[in-house]
Amino acid sequence: MFKVIGGRALPAARLLAPRCGVWVESVRGRKSRNDPPAKSKEGRIKLPPPVDPVEMVVMKERFTEYNLIMRALRLEFKEEVLRKKYEEETGSLAEERARQDAEEHKILMEWNDAENRRMLKIRQLRVQKETAEADQRKLEMILKRDHERQAFIQQKEQEILQLQEDAKNFITLENLDQRIEEALDRPRNYNYAIDREGRVVKRTVLD
Repeated sequence: MFKVIGGRALPAARLLAPRCGVWVESVRGRKSRNDPPAKSKEGRIKLPPPVDPVEMVVMKERFTEYNLIMRALRLEFKEEVLRKKYEEETGSLAEERARQDAEEHKILMEWNDAENRRMLKIRQLRVQKETAEADQRKLEMILKRDHERQAFIQQKEQEILQLQEDAKNFITLENLDQRIEEALDRPRNYNYAIDREGRVVKRTVLD
């Protein structure tokens, strides 16, 4: 008896026997259109599979990115093909045009450098002018503050002088008796009435 890969033992006569035909495996056929649904599938409503919103957003982003990349690659390949075709058709004209473009680029770069130097000078002059104006404003502010400080000092000096002048009439221990005698000799009556214009209309007579 011989051993086969499946591990099952088969008789030698069966292995050496001539094949009489093709072995056909019997399979289950599909239902026809007119067959009714199976009893186990009656009333079943087929629903689409659920879709994850996060996965849907990610897939849309990736699909959009893929379309953009593919479009860029197609345009790049198309441009390369057209450029090669144009170079093959023009030949020396392409070289001449490239040389003209290089010269034009050089001229434009020189003009750009000159324009940058001109704008730099203008900017430097503007900055110097603004700095001078700022210094002038600062100086004027300092002078104004000095003037205000001097005016304030003079005002305080006047107040001090006036206070010193008024202090001469203050009542002190030395002139207390004298002031009392003066007050008794010259009595003043503050018990009076005035009208709307501030004139005294009625005064109480002192006893």
